[in-house]
Amino acid sequence: MNFPEDFLHYVWQFRSFDYKDLTVVGGENLTIIHQGFLNKNAGPDFSNAKIKIGETVWAGNVEIHIKSSDWLKHNHQIDQSYDNVILHVVYEDDVEIKRMDGSVLPVLVLKDRISSELIDRYANLFLTLNDFPCAAQIQTVDPLIIDSFLSRTLIERFEQKTQTVLETLIQSKGNWDETFYHFLARNFGFKVNALPFELVAKVVPQQIFGKHKNNPQQIEALVFGSAGFLNDEFKEEYPELLKKEFQFLQKKYNIKPVEATNWKFMRMRPQNFPTIRLAQFAALITKSNHLFSKIIEIQGLAELRSLFENLPVNSYWQSHYHFKKTAESVSIQIGKSSIDNILLNTIALFLFAYGKHTGTQFYISRAIRLLESLPAEKNAITDKFIEAGVKIENAFASQAILQLKKQYCDQKKCLSCGIGIKILKQVK
Repeated sequence: MNFPEDFLHYVWQFRSFDYKDLTVVGGENLTIIHQGFLNKNAGPDFSNAKIKIGETVWAGNVEIHIKSSDWLKHNHQIDQSYDNVILHVVYEDDVEIKRMDGSVLPVLVLKDRISSELIDRYANLFLTLNDFPCAAQIQTVDPLIIDSFLSRTLIERFEQKTQTVLETLIQSKGNWDETFYHFLARNFGFKVNALPFELVAKVVPQQIFGKHKNNPQQIEALVFGSAGFLNDEFKEEYPELLKKEFQFLQKKYNIKPVEATNWKFMRMRPQNFPTIRLAQFAALITKSNHLFSKIIEIQGLAELRSLFENLPVNSYWQSHYHFKKTAESVSIQIGKSSIDNILLNTIALFLFAYGKHTGTQFYISRAIRLLESLPAEKNAITDKFIEAGVKIENAFASQAILQLKKQYCDQKKCLSCGIGIKILKQVK
């Protein structure tokens, strides 16, 4: 026997044991009328259970342990909240347990009532060397069950992310546009440079850009200056103009630039260099200030994508990857996959968060529809699930898979996973 208490929780909850001719220790007949409800908080494991021992019907809580002596090991004998336990369910009965009033606690022993096949299948899930526990068995699960649980994990993922949005909203004093601006800036960093992009957004609030929305050069100076890229001496006219503009704006707004050393260029394709991303970010600010106010009004995918297309990026960047590095031809517009990344990680998230915060299902539904219309992400995690036979047809599914892997597979929470439970239930 080598399994945790959680396994017995599963066995009891789904009656995955031989429950014919049940008796408690001592020989009295036992009938399970209702096994109760799993309690994930402090206190006995199952609440509101109903059983019949002999001719007496009992209602109350059920506690589950590997061994009876675990009751003493966990100090339940001095905890009044365990005084209303009506049944002690154990794998092995190694000691008699009494309640605080001295009455003997009825015990059901499961040792000879759980099939070896179920124990083996559970062990196979937990001891596997595969990329995720059920990689070898997931093909046996009905796709409808998989899709149903993925819908749950997707909502879990976005509800968790929503908490971060709402925390930032509080810091922004309830300003959704400013909060959105911070998350959009971070997204423009595409993981590698997410932090310095976020720092730029903190250094220059959106309201400052709003004061210069009719002057693209000043916006570019604010972006590159606050990012720490205008401290050098330049021979070319464009960066020198930006430097002079920023020197004036820096004093006016008391801006403390980000350290240029925060930015990462190594192992990146030149078109993904932070300098190109900053140029695109400046162009987006020039094109669409207070972007969130527009996004909550737009419903079509094509129209959302158009917000990030044909940006007025300064022509200087058509021949430069850096202020001091020239190139023959540079792609200065955001690529389709990068736009979809922004729609997924910022736009869909904010529609969901806004809907949750305002209690408006319309925006939550819009977020879900947007995810369903975006292509699935391709990465090492989704590739492994596809190899195992799982269909991942859109961003809704790929985001759900990422949550499944992180919150269930990696933590071996197969007994809390609808897919894992179904695999265990396949045991006859």
